[in-house]
Amino acid sequence: MNTISNTPLHDHVICSTYNRSALQSRIIHLGFGAFHRAHQALFTDEMLEKTGCDWGICEINLFGGEDLIHQLRAQDHLYTVIEKGAHSTDVKLIRSVNESLHPMLDGKSAVLEKMAEEQVAIVSMTITEKGYCADPATGRLDKNNSLIQADLENPCQPTSAIGYIVEALRIRRDRNLKPFTVMSCDNVQENGHVARAAVLDFAYLVDQDLADWIATNVTFPCTMVDRIVPAATVETLEEIAQLVGIEDPCGIACEPFRQWVIEDNFVNGRPQWNVAGAEFVADVVPFEEMKLRMLNGSHSFLAYLGYLGGYAHISDTMTNDSYRKAAFDMMMQAQAPTLTMPEGTDLQAYASLLIERFTNPSLKHQTWQIAMDGSQKIPQRMGGSLRHHLEQHTDYKWLAMGIAGWMRYVAAVDEQSNPIDVRDPMVAQFNAIYAEHGIQPSVVTALLSIEAIFGTDLIQNQSFVNTLTEAYQLIITQGARAAVASL
Repeated sequence: MNTISNTPLHDHVICSTYNRSALQSRIIHLGFGAFHRAHQALFTDEMLEKTGCDWGICEINLFGGEDLIHQLRAQDHLYTVIEKGAHSTDVKLIRSVNESLHPMLDGKSAVLEKMAEEQVAIVSMTITEKGYCADPATGRLDKNNSLIQADLENPCQPTSAIGYIVEALRIRRDRNLKPFTVMSCDNVQENGHVARAAVLDFAYLVDQDLADWIATNVTFPCTMVDRIVPAATVETLEEIAQLVGIEDPCGIACEPFRQWVIEDNFVNGRPQWNVAGAEFVADVVPFEEMKLRMLNGSHSFLAYLGYLGGYAHISDTMTNDSYRKAAFDMMMQAQAPTLTMPEGTDLQAYASLLIERFTNPSLKHQTWQIAMDGSQKIPQRMGGSLRHHLEQHTDYKWLAMGIAGWMRYVAAVDEQSNPIDVRDPMVAQFNAIYAEHGIQPSVVTALLSIEAIFGTDLIQNQSFVNTLTEAYQLIITQGARAAVASL
């Protein structure tokens, strides 16, 4: 069978030259998704080319994605990344992945044994917000999560990422091996702290001594990652095949821009990702909040109000001057004033760059894709900024409109009465609320009462409740486009 590993590729494909046979699985990555393929694995490939070191990656999908792992193995763990700018396209062959596992293909014990191998120094993750099994309201482990409950009953046969990490660390401790660093690369505020809290909360429920050992010996650096990576579509894969010269089911397309800011806190060594453009810092939090609020917050705003307004892609929303201006104002007037950044940070230049990235017509980044898992995203992308404005008595109308857009989106029916495929871990709760209220302003207080998303403080602020209700009313009476134009 011809695959990317044994077929001559087109001449314009950029291919590294380092000795791939020297790679060891020193990084275990949980979540071989689109973002990781276009971000950490690509940074690692470029780092390997410049350093000639042996930091290979073993990819593990814990949930689903068996077919992707099969395909990755069939092409010798090679795949391509297409960087699509507004005016040019680069095609890169990624060679940094040297191994892969899946509990459904290889068994749970094989995954745990791999994580426990002595050379493994980092376990990194792109498992999305819900993968941490954390309660969004408290940031602590959700002990009622079904995966966590199952893992607590049988910690030696885990299912969740948290369960796997704790059990692998137990094995390493019992074998007198150095621990690995746990590195979150998800769009979660203070992601390293969230990962640490979830791991320690779980460990304390399983084994007090183990939890103490983890707390003392394991590091959980925070990271800030940024790159727009749309989910691969049939159209994307066809374009990749034309550019590469052969089909690549693992290929992915993304924008040229990329950013990776990493807290330099590794217990067992790390690669020199900085030679490939990553930045090691003492404190990631300001950069993380800048990105979460300005990029991700405005992305969510455009996703909900854009989808309702009939726009399939983020770049489509940018063709509407009202959406374009509202997104910029959301960044500069609603989000930027809530940030405390290092001296010299130019937030206006950052906002302008974001608008330019959103406008890139080569990226087909679906509003529906960004709209997923809103219950996990809204608290981090809009909640902190909203509370800042409520305390300061400053204008937050863009945030109110964004939250109102989300509330209207989870009605699961669009403005033309077509069904919306709402993907969210709390979708059953939303459905129940809409079954009781219908698309009526009374739904606002019902949704605002969900403590896991909004806490208990916001519903007690009558001025905010009124502003949010007015924004929702405007969306349901005049439509999302008119509501955005009103800003």
